[in-house]
Amino acid sequence: MAASEAPPADPAAEVSPPAKDSEDVTLDAILKHLGQFGRFQLIIFLLICLPMMFHAMFSVTYVFTAATVTHRCRVEECDPPGSNYYATHTDWSIPKNGKDLDSCHRYSNSELPQWNHSVDICTRDHFTKNTEACAHNKFVFRDDEVTISNDFGIFCKDEWKLSMVGTINNLGQFFGIPIGGFVADRYGRSFSIALGGILGALLGVIRSFSPNYGWFLVFEFLDNMTSSTLYSTCFVIGIELVGPKRRVLACSVITVFYAVGEVALAMAAKAFHNWRILLRITYGPSLILLAYFWILPESVRWLLSQGKEERAKNILRRAAHVNKRELPESVLDKLVLANRDKLEQSAESRFPIREAFKNFKWRIANCSFCWIVHVLVYYGLSLNVVLLDGDKYNNFAYIALVEIPGFFLPLLIMDRFGRRYSLCGLMLSSGLCCIGTIFTGADQPVLQLVLFLVGKLTITASFQVLYFFASEIYPTNLRNSLLSFCSMMGRFGSMLAPQTPLLAKYYANAPAMLFAAAAIVSGFLTLFFPETTNVVLPTTVQEADAIGVKKQSKSKDLDLVVTASQAQ
Repeated sequence: MAASEAPPADPAAEVSPPAKDSEDVTLDAILKHLGQFGRFQLIIFLLICLPMMFHAMFSVTYVFTAATVTHRCRVEECDPPGSNYYATHTDWSIPKNGKDLDSCHRYSNSELPQWNHSVDICTRDHFTKNTEACAHNKFVFRDDEVTISNDFGIFCKDEWKLSMVGTINNLGQFFGIPIGGFVADRYGRSFSIALGGILGALLGVIRSFSPNYGWFLVFEFLDNMTSSTLYSTCFVIGIELVGPKRRVLACSVITVFYAVGEVALAMAAKAFHNWRILLRITYGPSLILLAYFWILPESVRWLLSQGKEERAKNILRRAAHVNKRELPESVLDKLVLANRDKLEQSAESRFPIREAFKNFKWRIANCSFCWIVHVLVYYGLSLNVVLLDGDKYNNFAYIALVEIPGFFLPLLIMDRFGRRYSLCGLMLSSGLCCIGTIFTGADQPVLQLVLFLVGKLTITASFQVLYFFASEIYPTNLRNSLLSFCSMMGRFGSMLAPQTPLLAKYYANAPAMLFAAAAIVSGFLTLFFPETTNVVLPTTVQEADAIGVKKQSKSKDLDLVVTASQAQ
């Protein structure tokens, strides 16, 4: 996502002499002239990759920090100090739960009440088929992994507390996203990224010193509340910075780093099995985002929408210099004059949130439901894949890596089939993959994993289309706020997602059925959105309201304007 975003100055601004046919001067036209994705934009995009990568790690660390650890009851009459998870006596002392040893129960021993420790009663004959809970929460662990489960003593009937961490994580995002969206629209995109990144980094490091479960939850909430807006703000910057023809490619490249962040988290968790060390490893480097207060340029579009014209002109001059393009002052002056006319002609305020909810209530409602479904399926597949057979770190990395082709798939279909049909088709495909997992049991682990991966690929591609779509149907001065509102509503889906592994304990296919039904229903509802393919980004509420009603005129190439200006 780009840091110096340029919100849409869509409507045409007259640039030619009044006596002649007027030429349209818009920010999109200037970006075309400067290079739709030149060296300047590339530098900004590289800067944006870091917060994208950090945000990926911040948002899903709980998958590993709050994971259950594989354990069994400590059988006092059989297990000496330092005994192994698998032992000879487990064949008759520990019941089986599927292919694994039961985590919370053992077989009772008829001689245990009278045992004086001098007699060996760890024989098959002494154990009955009656089960009992583990005594005094004493366990033997299979691995050396340390999560909050064995650090804070959260086992068996208390395991709901581990799932609650994911819900609290997303509750923090629920409150943080609208606040971050407001900050981005009111105080600037780059300011929002720097502030959210540094606060999240500090709170994440502090969380690694939590003395108990309660404090861990507090900092889990605060961390995600402050950093939750990083993804959407970075995405908006990417949409606003580049020319129309490079938006999809540029933002697809940027979002790849979200998947890179997830893979990096999985590998870090595989290397460092202690949750406290893992948090310091993942959050510590993000303190570098403090420098973004000074090195990350502001969005030109946002500056123009707020009337900060001189700062906008300075950034455009710098972009022209870095991209080695000529940009006459007369063109900048005409852009500013056109922008002033547009702001004056618009009856709305610079932050017309009430008018937006009045005009776009159905659009916002549909977008919010679509977001809930995307987040539910997206995170639900990621959380449930670690329960499949095999190495959980590798499984998580696989499902993160498969997102990369998902980020680029929209490049092939969005302009060809349009936003609506692409969104609908991808959601239906993901729903069908979820249905497919229902009919492949644990006896077909490879096919089950493949369906999980294809389902994750298609919902990732669909999520990418949704971000573009939502960025294109709202006006500049409210784009981040309304995008963040939809994303905030999506937190209901991500609050539910961590509970789906618990749902699977009652009926193994329940999560897949939920994901499939939600994706298919929402997929058909997306057909009610207006089509935005090749539509200029709207600046005002009126322009956004006109999308789908009337075809907006395309901005003309600025090169003719520059030539005419140089000739004057």
